[in-house]
Amino acid sequence: MAILNVTPDSFWADSRMSEPEAVERRVREAVAEGASIIDVGGYSSRPGAAAVSVEEEWRRVACGVEAVRRVAPDVTVSVDTFRASVALRVVERFGPVIVNDITAGEGDPDMLAAVARCGVPYVAMHMRGTPETMQTLTDYDPDVTTAVVEYFRLRTEAMRAAGIAADRIVLDPGFGFAKTVAQNYELLRGLHRLCALGYPVLAGLSRKSMIYRVLETTPEGALAGTVALGWECLRQGASILRVHDVREAADTVRLFHAFGR
Repeated sequence: MAILNVTPDSFWADSRMSEPEAVERRVREAVAEGASIIDVGGYSSRPGAAAVSVEEEWRRVACGVEAVRRVAPDVTVSVDTFRASVALRVVERFGPVIVNDITAGEGDPDMLAAVARCGVPYVAMHMRGTPETMQTLTDYDPDVTTAVVEYFRLRTEAMRAAGIAADRIVLDPGFGFAKTVAQNYELLRGLHRLCALGYPVLAGLSRKSMIYRVLETTPEGALAGTVALGWECLRQGASILRVHDVREAADTVRLFHAFGR
């Protein structure tokens, strides 16, 4: 899953783009490098990110999805939004997409019903609070992995009760969201426990602080660490890697499958 940030403030500067020409160029690059899914986001979820209006988010997302549909009509599109209204407008205008919701339906009480009505795949992520507050909400009892697994036991029940089919649900443990660096690694060590719930798992740790802080570098210096931890996610059962660097991730997946044969 290639990240396409149609935003001015995502945490890694090289992933930010807002001009249609840059968006289209990014789509072409991602497809050429082996992307299976392109994840379009119009609302940065980095720690401390500012709020974005519904109309501005829709404008950004529409720009990105339109570029994917025009340049690579056969590539699966994911829309990174927690707002039901944005998800519905995308489906109405562009057809079925994956809805990638960082709040697992808790950010908008209409989201689960909207996804069920559209019958589209749904990625539900674990987080606490909002991008502005999440890094103050890192107390877990008894531990972060147990808390995340139990959270998804309950949330998947709510999703299915709302009418979302079990085979449409994907879980994302939310690396970096309301978790300290140590907790991120604890969660990574226990990722197999989340996979054991029986739903596909998406791992999104590309160039995040859990990598670059340990390596004492910046997001720009976190590619090798991203590749290394991506392999570990695959080893424990993750089905999707959400990344900035598509070629390296695609190579990792190919080598992992060769190794497993």
